[in-house]
Amino acid sequence: MEIAEQTSQGKPVWIEPDLDFIRALRKRGGESFKQCFQCGTCSATCGLSPDTEAFPRKEMAWAAWGMKERLVTNPDIWLCHQCNDCSLRCPRGARPGDVLAAVRQMSVAHYSVPRFLGRWVSQPKFIPVLLGIPALLLGLAILAREPMEAVLGISHYTSDIVYSYSPWFPHWLLNSFFGFFSLIAFLAMSAGVARYWRILKTTGIGNGAGPPAKALGPAVVSALKSIFGHDRFTQCTTATARSFSHVFVFFGFIALTVVTLWVITGRYNPLIQTDFVYPFGFWSPWKILANLGGTAALFGCVWMVWERLERREKAGISTYFDFAFVLTLGLVVFTGFVTEGMHYLRLVPHRHVAYFIHLVFVFALLIYLPYSKFAHIFYRTTAMVFAEYSGRKMGDPVLNRGERE
Repeated sequence: MEIAEQTSQGKPVWIEPDLDFIRALRKRGGESFKQCFQCGTCSATCGLSPDTEAFPRKEMAWAAWGMKERLVTNPDIWLCHQCNDCSLRCPRGARPGDVLAAVRQMSVAHYSVPRFLGRWVSQPKFIPVLLGIPALLLGLAILAREPMEAVLGISHYTSDIVYSYSPWFPHWLLNSFFGFFSLIAFLAMSAGVARYWRILKTTGIGNGAGPPAKALGPAVVSALKSIFGHDRFTQCTTATARSFSHVFVFFGFIALTVVTLWVITGRYNPLIQTDFVYPFGFWSPWKILANLGGTAALFGCVWMVWERLERREKAGISTYFDFAFVLTLGLVVFTGFVTEGMHYLRLVPHRHVAYFIHLVFVFALLIYLPYSKFAHIFYRTTAMVFAEYSGRKMGDPVLNRGERE
C-alpha cells in the first residue's frame, strides 16, 4: 500500500510503508502510535523539543506510515530523554515516549555490526547463548593460562601481592583477555556510530543544505557539558525523579571505570610514584572510590527497576531491552561485592567461583555494549553533538533544510 506524505511546499511524496517495521515496532511496545491524531500536544508540552520541526509529533506520523529509514536516520529520536511528559499529557493516550523508545531500540539493532548480535541481545531466548559465550571463553583462558605462561616465559611475582583475588586469572591474563575483547567491542561500536554520523551529515548538512552551524570541536564540548551536567533531565517535569537514579548509575559507573583503568595501567602509570600493590587494601583511596562507585551504581540500578515496576505510568513501558541492561550492570556490581566479601573472608574455592561469575557478567556488559541499551550513551552523544554541530538545538536547524527550500 502506498500513501502520500505532504511536504511543506504542498507537493506530495509517495512512500511505501514498511509493514515489517510497523509490526516490529508494535512488538517492542510502540503500538500506541495508532492512537495519535496529530494534535501536536506532545511537541508543545516537550521542554526539549525545538520550535522548528518539533518532535515527537512528526516521529509519530512516520511511525504510523512505517517510515523506518526516516526514523533511524533522525537525530531527534535520541534528543528525546523519555521523560514521558508527552505521554502523560496526550489526550488520546498515544504515549510518544514509548514509541520513540521502541524506535531507539530498533535503531541500535539497525546500526549493529554484525547485525545478528543486535537481534540476539534484544531477545530473551538467546540469554543462555549470550552468557555461555563469555563463560566458555573464560574457561578456555583458564585452561590455556599455564601453557601460555610457559611459552611466554611469564613468572609469578607475588612479593607485592598479599592475597590475590584468584590465581586462575593473573593480572597479565585479565588485561590481555579483556583488552582484546574490549577492543573488538570498541571497533564494532565505532563502526555503528561512524555509519550513523555519516548518514546524519548526508541528510542534514550535505546535499546543499548549508554549512555547519558550529565547528565539530566546540559541538563536542557543548554536548559533553550537557551530558555531565544532566541538564536535559531538569527540563522534564513529569519524571524528574528519574534523573536522580540516572545520576547514581552514571557517575557510579564512571568511578568504577576510572579505578579499572588505574588498575590496568598501574604497573606502567607514571603518575604512580610508589610500588603498585594489587589487590588494593580496604582503606586504599582507590578501593574506597570503587566501593562508593559500586554502591552508587547498584543503588541507581535498584531505583530504576523499582520505578519501572511501581511507577509504570510515568516510567513508560519497560521491555526486556530495558531490563537486560539495568540488571546486567546491577549483577556486575553485586557479584563484585560478593567476590570482595569472599576474598576478605578467605573463602576457598567459593571466592574463585564468585570471581568467575563476576567476570562473566563484566564480559557480557562490555562485549555486548554495541548491541544493548548501553549503546545509547554513544548514539545519544552522537545525536547531541550533531544537534550542536548542525544548529538543531538553536531552533533554526539546517536539518532537511534543502528539502524544505
